[in-house]
Amino acid sequence: MKSSNGGRFKTKKAVLAVFFLVVSCIVSIFFNYRNLGAFKLIRRELPIYSVETDEKKLSLTFDISWGNDNTSKLLDILDKYKLKATFFLVGGWIDDNKEIVKEIVKRGHELGNHSDKHPDMTTLTKGKITQDILSCDSKIFTLTGQNSKLFRAPSGAYNDLVIKTAEELGKYPIQWNVDSIDWKEQGAEIEYSRVIKNIKPGSILLFHNTAKYTPETLPRIIEKLQAEGYEFVKVSELIYKDNYYINAEGKQIRK
Repeated sequence: MKSSNGGRFKTKKAVLAVFFLVVSCIVSIFFNYRNLGAFKLIRRELPIYSVETDEKKLSLTFDISWGNDNTSKLLDILDKYKLKATFFLVGGWIDDNKEIVKEIVKRGHELGNHSDKHPDMTTLTKGKITQDILSCDSKIFTLTGQNSKLFRAPSGAYNDLVIKTAEELGKYPIQWNVDSIDWKEQGAEIEYSRVIKNIKPGSILLFHNTAKYTPETLPRIIEKLQAEGYEFVKVSELIYKDNYYINAEGKQIRK
């Protein structure tokens, strides 16, 4: 008759082996997470939300999808403070505001591609995404003779396919880490405080051309940040063009 002790011993060994295997996997994941960051584990494609830098530099960006209510006012404000900004334009708006587009460039600002029709690109095929981006590119080049290297997804909505497609077209996908949320028009003081409390070196700020309070808050924001020693530069001057990686927060970091 066989002893049951041997069977129990083998069972205990098997349980212990499984236990140590699970613990080993957990420890491995923990250290990989610490060393590589969540982005490496998830492997999600991200746009540039901000830039890691020791210099007190940041970028003003304006999304222009429709209307031209405040565009001229914004240009005058930027002129007053001798600042250059980045304007992300939708192709449909370009069609109706060709002279303003030329004026933006004439005053020394840069243009970014914000799509042609402002679709939700997360619902599109790669072919449709490519077609939409290239259509906007064509309109920018026809009017200004410039090729934009910057792209911002409509409504900031993206997935891996959107980011990869834009990059394959030679674009740097750009998001933001300081959102004025000016389009909600909640009040000048609210928008001012929201921006100021979130500013860091390397920040990318988001505003819109049709927002009611932006012409009022923008000078205050500029004066406050200039007094703190910040320099305003175009996005193309803020970001790194090569030898970088993007962490889990969307921060572009020099290798």
